[in-house]
Amino acid sequence: MASLQNYPGSRLLESLGPYTTLNVDQLNFVAAQFFALGLAALYRTVFRPEKVSPSIRHAFGLLFGLWMGYFCFGYHAVHLAGLPAVCYLVILTQNPQVVHGAVLFVAMLYLSCVHLHRQCFADSSYGLDISGPLMVITQKVSSLAFSLHDGLVKRERDMTPSQKLYAIKKVPSLLEFFSYSMMFPSLMAGPVIFYNDYIAFIEGGMCAGTKKPPLDAKRVILRDPSPARAVFRKVCAAVVCALVFVLFLPTFPISKIKEGPFVDDTSLGYKLWYLTAATAVVRAKYYFAWCLADAACNNAGLGFSGYSPDGTPLWDRFSNVDIVGFECGTSLKESIDSWNKGTNRWLRFLVYDRVSSRATLLTFALSAIWHGFYPGYYLTFLGGALFTFASRTVRRRVRDHFAASRESKLFYDTSTFVATRLVMAYVTYPFVLLEFWPSVVLYNKLGWFLHGVAAALVAFGPRLIPKYEDAGRKNEIAMVLRRAGPYSDAVGRID
Repeated sequence: MASLQNYPGSRLLESLGPYTTLNVDQLNFVAAQFFALGLAALYRTVFRPEKVSPSIRHAFGLLFGLWMGYFCFGYHAVHLAGLPAVCYLVILTQNPQVVHGAVLFVAMLYLSCVHLHRQCFADSSYGLDISGPLMVITQKVSSLAFSLHDGLVKRERDMTPSQKLYAIKKVPSLLEFFSYSMMFPSLMAGPVIFYNDYIAFIEGGMCAGTKKPPLDAKRVILRDPSPARAVFRKVCAAVVCALVFVLFLPTFPISKIKEGPFVDDTSLGYKLWYLTAATAVVRAKYYFAWCLADAACNNAGLGFSGYSPDGTPLWDRFSNVDIVGFECGTSLKESIDSWNKGTNRWLRFLVYDRVSSRATLLTFALSAIWHGFYPGYYLTFLGGALFTFASRTVRRRVRDHFAASRESKLFYDTSTFVATRLVMAYVTYPFVLLEFWPSVVLYNKLGWFLHGVAAALVAFGPRLIPKYEDAGRKNEIAMVLRRAGPYSDAVGRID
């Protein structure tokens, strides 16, 4: 186990290291998240909105967020307050016309400096780093600034539905701003929550857009339903993912793909199979952290989205990840939409829904810079943009040709499921490896073949693949797709 001599966080749990496979930084992260999970229940019950004032709820969430930050990061936790403090000064001093761009620039500059310091100077012996929570805080303060710009500058008729929903008409107080930025349930691993949703949670208001309970529900529906079932399910999922990571990482280390025997002496099929397995094991680490964070938020009362048809409360309004949606997605879009869902919402709110051209490229660019400056990130995001365009071409030009029957639709979905798994492993391994030349060396051995296929689809697909134009069969196809049930996501989009 690494000595972690330069780790600035608490060493209270260091003696437990020999009994686990975890270093003290990893133990601190796990302990902090389970502490947040238990504290969230106290927050939801003892400090519920009917019993205490919003100021007390703000202060409670902020104080324990600061404590968790200090426990995990020591004196580095000053950045958790430093980034929002600088951005709050920008909000107070800048014209509402430009405040959104100014806050995004300052927050990204601050975060980028931390990323670069970690990349160039930090001790690589420990994996827990202050940049993780700062990435979440950057999302919060920038989305707040954009909402403030919308509320103070834009006319309502010029706003999209999401901009109307999240528009802010006045600058938050100091306590509101900092408690929103550093609330303990979502501090360490998200998910990002927009400011108006956070205020509704603090003040006890029902979240906008939640579904009412069905009138014929057999059980008694409470206004404040218990999140126990959702919390238990997500904690179990987190534990399973942690076991997968711990048990299979020694068998499928990502570092193996840099070794000469793997690069030079294995077949193309084995390389692709190993990349698929190794990247899946790494994803389990993210699933663990995100599911546990989701559980903490739900246990605090965050994330209620309404009721299912049988009256079961749903707790998926704010979520980091949809594991089944990612692992079983039949298209690149489905998988991307299911991965880091809070970040997808943030990118859509800030970029994708606001620009008229090159929205996809600009969205990938902001996402790449937000992640940091390791070369592997940029190989993945550049490849991701290319494969996204190629995937759109296939969906628009090919899918409808297979929609004539349930069997052909199933064949199409099965084929795209396999292709999506292959592409995900192929395009994301540099993101995990981080290094440029080892990633490029392996791509050279693979012949960049999937990049070539994607580029050909983008360049020649619209010209060579005829679009399905049989208008007379649209209703028939729609009926087939509806009968296909879970095999189809195209109902209502035949045109």
